[in-house]
Amino acid sequence: MKLNRLHRHILVCALFIPALLMACQPAGKPSTPVLSRAKNTPAVLPTQTVAGIITEPGVEVPPAVVLTPQEQDSTPLRFTFPTPGPAPVSLWRPPLYDTPWALGPFDHFYFKRPIAANEVNWPLASYRYGGMLSNEGASVHTGIDIDAPLHTPILAAGAGTVISAGYGLYGGANDPKDPYGLAVTIRHDFGYQGRLLYTIYAHMDRIDARVGQHVEAGDQLGIVGLTGNTTGPHLHFEVRIESNSFFSTRNPELWLAPPQGWGVLVGRLSNTNRSLLTGQEVNVTSKVTGRKWTVASYANTTINSDDYYQENMALSDLPAGDYEISIDYLDHTYVANVTIHPGAVTFFTYRGKNGYEFQLPSPGTPEEWNWLSATTGENP
Repeated sequence: MKLNRLHRHILVCALFIPALLMACQPAGKPSTPVLSRAKNTPAVLPTQTVAGIITEPGVEVPPAVVLTPQEQDSTPLRFTFPTPGPAPVSLWRPPLYDTPWALGPFDHFYFKRPIAANEVNWPLASYRYGGMLSNEGASVHTGIDIDAPLHTPILAAGAGTVISAGYGLYGGANDPKDPYGLAVTIRHDFGYQGRLLYTIYAHMDRIDARVGQHVEAGDQLGIVGLTGNTTGPHLHFEVRIESNSFFSTRNPELWLAPPQGWGVLVGRLSNTNRSLLTGQEVNVTSKVTGRKWTVASYANTTINSDDYYQENMALSDLPAGDYEISIDYLDHTYVANVTIHPGAVTFFTYRGKNGYEFQLPSPGTPEEWNWLSATTGENP
């Protein structure tokens, strides 16, 4: 029998639509969907996300929001997948601000991330600058650790000249037991307030740069490894000012450009008598998403505060918005609200029973308070 075009179309629909409908029906326990990714998009790593924005490991993530039918009708189309385990993972982040970036005269976001955007390129939450691991005794962290996978390319954070490459950054000898392992030092083409700037890249598996080589921001220096004092693959990154010394570091979170639309929270914590608090936990919670960060104030040895902020706590990569700060001190919880502004530093002081202040320091304030020589104390 000869079929015209209309008849053939009806026959195809009759054959395939029932099969399609059957395929759309749930059959037993649903399986987790496998999503393909387009070329040049990042792979999935074991981190957490809320509303498509990744967070560093250790960040508390609130339960997923379930929309009512009325809310679903008024929102754009979205897909729901079974989530029996952790929340879905995404590596989406806004691009970084172009460097150098500084909204204020005392800011200095001069450096790009030393790990590219398609990998983890933010500080390990549990071991920030000024932190101290209990199993490392008196060893204080003079940089940040970026928890990138083994053999991830390590990139120059800014233009400059390679002045050291190999073992011996700390000990000064070609010693494979040096705590930094295979490391590279760059003396940068630019400085800050007339002083030289250096960056350190440590625990490499292989070094691709050579001493005397001039590099541009983004040039590959080597790959992530396990050399030196490390329990897992990561990049140890330092910023040094004025001299290439272990004792001249600054917090890299105040020097690395933040993602566009995100900002940095900086604090100066003391007791009521203005003695610095060391290891004091600060809880920061987004009032929009409920995400929570916990960061501790610096230890009091081999750590240097910023010349202007004189901080002893910093938390970078916070999406702009409203947050709650909470500090437990002497059996009392002190709470304050704060707004993070895009591309900017939000600064606060906390002084024991006197609570919080949100006001940028005047250039003369740190010297008047003599914060660098303050001693730690717990007396209110």
